[in-house]
Amino acid sequence: MHPQDSVLGADSRWPEPGLRNKSYSRLIKNAFKPEWWKSNQLIQIDAKGVRTFVNKPDRSLETNEYRLIEYNFSLFFGLAIQMYESTLIANDTPLDRFLEGNTTALTGQQQRGKQLFEGKAQCNVCHNGAELSSASVSSVQKQRIGILNIPNFSRFVFDNGFFNIGIRPTLEDVSVGGNDPFGNPLSETKLALLRTFQQLLGSPSNTIVSSKDIILADGSFKTPGLRNVELTAPYFHNGGSLTLQQVIELYNRGGDFRKQSALAVLGLTEAEKNDLLAFLKSLTDERVRYEKAPFDHPQLFVPNGHPGDSTYVINDGTGKATDSLLEIPAVGSYGGNGTPNFLVTSRHKTVVSK
Repeated sequence: MHPQDSVLGADSRWPEPGLRNKSYSRLIKNAFKPEWWKSNQLIQIDAKGVRTFVNKPDRSLETNEYRLIEYNFSLFFGLAIQMYESTLIANDTPLDRFLEGNTTALTGQQQRGKQLFEGKAQCNVCHNGAELSSASVSSVQKQRIGILNIPNFSRFVFDNGFFNIGIRPTLEDVSVGGNDPFGNPLSETKLALLRTFQQLLGSPSNTIVSSKDIILADGSFKTPGLRNVELTAPYFHNGGSLTLQQVIELYNRGGDFRKQSALAVLGLTEAEKNDLLAFLKSLTDERVRYEKAPFDHPQLFVPNGHPGDSTYVINDGTGKATDSLLEIPAVGSYGGNGTPNFLVTSRHKTVVSK
């Protein structure tokens, strides 16, 4: 934990790991209601997942035994991550400052790119709103099932925010067009067709879907937000484009599998492509790039395969493969050099766990 960490710096044991006079148990007790962790009873779980509450341990080999604070740890962890991530709002980009009235926040080239984004390039058809995604909560709350009426033709209906843009053949991965483990469609539009929308989702659909409608679900993927898109290579669900330049080229040709793609050929000139690229880079919050508060963090380790080759890996002593880990060093509120994206890892130290 960096001594200048914006949240826990005062408790840092730098350069040693961990916090001074703090334990998971104490942090949980400070943050959560006592009824979620304070109990003298123990919880026993048998092989079938059946819970039994006991007053003292019996050291049974047929059950796993937990204190309440241990049993609820996944709840604490999940809520903590949710609340922490809610503080990470990348709202200080050049575009934000431009929209707030600073007319010099975007360069002339970026302003031309913004006009293309909202016009000829048609980007804001899918990437709209403050989140730059039609799949955002605010967008989907207004209309969960999208409707496209074409005169003298069938009505098209689709999950709002999900589109097939011809990245790969549809049948290679039907995505939201598939089913969950219980056989229910992942597509909300298909649920509406089956009349199970309200039963499974708890509210009525915004339109009645019939067999006469054309449902666009197979091969459709969720539209991501574009804030900090410069920092998040590679792109698309399969990582098929390594750079933003390649992304723009794919959109310009209307996708790689035209018969299924919802994209139109754009016909952008080289100058227009460069203008659009410049605008996309105006969506970067420099606090994110350099990991300044509130985007600073403690030391992190990311799994990165196993030492060995395609025929042999190192045994960790338990019959499992030894993990290789990428170290992301701790950084404080003033930030650092930033974390390289997927394409650049040379600045990270690879650690082999023991």
